[in-house]
Amino acid sequence: MTISPRNLIFPAILTLSFCLTALSIRVNTSFAQQADPQEITQNSEATTISRELSPRFPENIQKWKPIIESTAIETGLDPDLIASVMLQESGGDPKAYSISGAVGLMQVMPKDGLASEFTCGNSPCFINRPTIEQLLDPTYNIRYGSSYLADLIAKKGSEREALFSYGPMDMGYDYADIVLNIYENYQ
Repeated sequence: MTISPRNLIFPAILTLSFCLTALSIRVNTSFAQQADPQEITQNSEATTISRELSPRFPENIQKWKPIIESTAIETGLDPDLIASVMLQESGGDPKAYSISGAVGLMQVMPKDGLASEFTCGNSPCFINRPTIEQLLDPTYNIRYGSSYLADLIAKKGSEREALFSYGPMDMGYDYADIVLNIYENYQ
C-alpha cells in the first residue's frame, strides 16, 4: 500500500491542533496556579493579555518580536512588559554588559565574571545562574530574564514589587516605576 502526501496532511493537522490545544491548556493552567484567584477576579485583563508586541516599541526592540511573543506565551507575561524591561535594561542590545556585571538584553546577573564576586552570606549570590556565554544568546537571555520576572511576580504578588526585586538594588521602586511607565507609554 502506498501512502500519498495528501493522506498525511489531515493527520498532521489534527496532531498539530492537539499539540497547540495542549500547550494552551498547560500555559493557562500554570499561569492560573501561579496567580492568586482573587487577584485574577479583580483584574480581569490579566487573563486576556494580548500576545502581540505593541508596534510602538522602537526598532531595536521590534527585531526581537518573535522571541518576545513566544516567551510571553511560555511565561504568561504580557509581551509589552518583557519589551519594557528590555528597553530599560539594554535598549535592545544583545551584547549589553553593565558595570555591575549584568549581561544581555534583559541584563541578567550571571554566575561568572564580575557577578561572581557578589556574596550573600558566605556564598556567591548568583551561583545558580547561567554563565555569561549562555546569557549572550538573545533567545536564552529573553527566556531566562522573563521566567525570572514571572516567578518574581508570582512570589511578590504584583508587577511593581517584582520589578523592585528584578532591578538594581540601589534603584528600588524608582526602577520599577521607570519600567512601568515605559510599559504604560508603549502599549
